[in-house]
Parts: sequence; structure tokens; C-alpha cells
Amino acid sequence: MGSRIKIKGLIALIFLVVLLISSKGAYAYDNPDLLPDHQTPIIDLARTLSEEQRKNLEESLEEYENKTGWKIRILSQYDRTPGFAVRKFWGLDERSLLVIADPRGGNLLNFNVGDAYYALMPRTFWVELQTRFGNQYYVKDHGEDGAIIDAISSVESCLNKGGCQVVPGLAKEQWILTLSTSILGGIIAGFAAFPRKEGDIIAWSWLLLLSPLWIMLFGLFGVAPIVTRTQDLLPIIRNCTGFLGSFITAYLIAQSTFGKNLGNQD
Repeated sequence: MGSRIKIKGLIALIFLVVLLISSKGAYAYDNPDLLPDHQTPIIDLARTLSEEQRKNLEESLEEYENKTGWKIRILSQYDRTPGFAVRKFWGLDERSLLVIADPRGGNLLNFNVGDAYYALMPRTFWVELQTRFGNQYYVKDHGEDGAIIDAISSVESCLNKGGCQVVPGLAKEQWILTLSTSILGGIIAGFAAFPRKEGDIIAWSWLLLLSPLWIMLFGLFGVAPIVTRTQDLLPIIRNCTGFLGSFITAYLIAQSTFGKNLGNQD
């Protein structure tokens, strides 16, 4: 009997703790006391921006809204947040974009996107925007303030062009990935192209047979991500050079190893 009472008491205690935590969490997600007493497009509770940056960005966002009608708002937070109270404070609607900077998660940036933005920039755009500018490596190199400003610049650039399918610009990590796939595509094409018969220079049948693989690696993953994000020709030239270099290297290696074995069998 006594053990049952203790178990019931423990359950009641756990329920009370959960209730207290949930009540605090609910308050944290709607705390209008943290809102400023005047209208401003930036609420910088985490002190992410310097005073000069905040002032210049406020003027820029207000000017951009007056000029285009697109509303962009910034909320930086750490251990305190006004939560849902910002919706009413800023009057967020379908033409509003709320940029939330919170370093407590694995990614600095989150976006509350109005429906009108999706007509110009799909959901995949916002995922790429978050992963490019909000990741820990980018924040480490450019700072939290740089990550916020660069993300907003990309959004404004796309709005000015009438929309984007992908985030403009090519990050260094992304270019390295495209270069790697280009080189891999060249290796596969080189091994496929080495001659199997005497008198042949290129084994066209094998090269065509494996073309879906090396064309996908070089074209779809090596070139397409570049041409859709930047007009800079240098990454294209580098990737093409990597593809040709790996193609020739793989071709010569295959010819000097597998080719000799085929010749000996004959």
C-alpha cells in the first residue's frame, strides 16, 4: 500500500514538473515585453549587429520596402525571444520575410516565409539559403552579422531579378564538390574509352554504354550547379580541365594495364 502511494506521488510530481516547464515554454513563445517601444525592422536581442550595422540595415530594409513592397524583418535571439508576438508587432503577411538568427541550434538562420515569396523562390531555395549562409563554417569565417547580411542580399538580388530557382553565387565548398564529381566523371569516361581491340583509339561502344554515368557526374553535378548560380567562367574552365585531365590519366592507366593484359590474351 505504501509503495503505491509513493508511486502515485512520484507520478504527480513528474506531472507537475512537466506542467511548469510547458507553462514557461508557452510564455517564452509569446513575450511582448521584449518588443521595442517603436517600429523598427530589426529586433537584435542577441546583439548580433553593431550599432552602425543595425542603423544602416534598418535604413536599407525600410527603403527597400517602400520601393518594392517586400517586407523583410530580422529577429536575433539567444535565451530570450518575443516569439509569436512579433507577428502582430510587424504585421507579418504574405509579402513578409522574417529572418530569425539563433545560434543555439546547429544552423544560425531560420526563415518564416510569406506565401508570395514562394511564387518567386521555391522551398528548395530557402533550404539552400539556410544551409549556405547559416552553417557553422560560414558563420565562423564571416561572423553571424555577415551571415545575416549576405542572406538578405541574396534574397533582395533574387527579388530584383523576378525570382530564383537556386541561391545566386557559388560557395567554395559547393565548387569543390562540383570539381570532385567532374574528376570522377572523367575517370569513369577514361577507363571506358581505352581500346579493347587492336587498331582502335577509343572504345566508343563502352564510352557510350557508360555515358549516362559520366555525363551525369560531369554535366548534371559538375557543370549545371555552376551555370545556374553564377556567370563566372573560371569554375567552368577548372571543372572542364579536371574532367579532361582525369579522362586522359585514366585512359593512359587503363591502356597500360588492362590493355596489355588484353594483348597478352590475344
